[in-house]
Amino acid sequence: MAKYCYNYDSGEYEYIDESGYSYDRGEYVYNWDDSEYRREREEEERRRLWDDDDNDW
Repeated sequence: MAKYCYNYDSGEYEYIDESGYSYDRGEYVYNWDDSEYRREREEEERRRLWDDDDNDW
């Protein structure tokens, strides 16, 4: 699912998926703000660590 992210090269917000493909431009972009995707991955990793039933904390 694409998110509305800032493309630093164009200076505009565009729908860009996690791999960097811009649906607005129809091509991959390389200089864009991926902070939303990074935050989601970090939250998922934290949940996985805390939800692990094998932890003997």
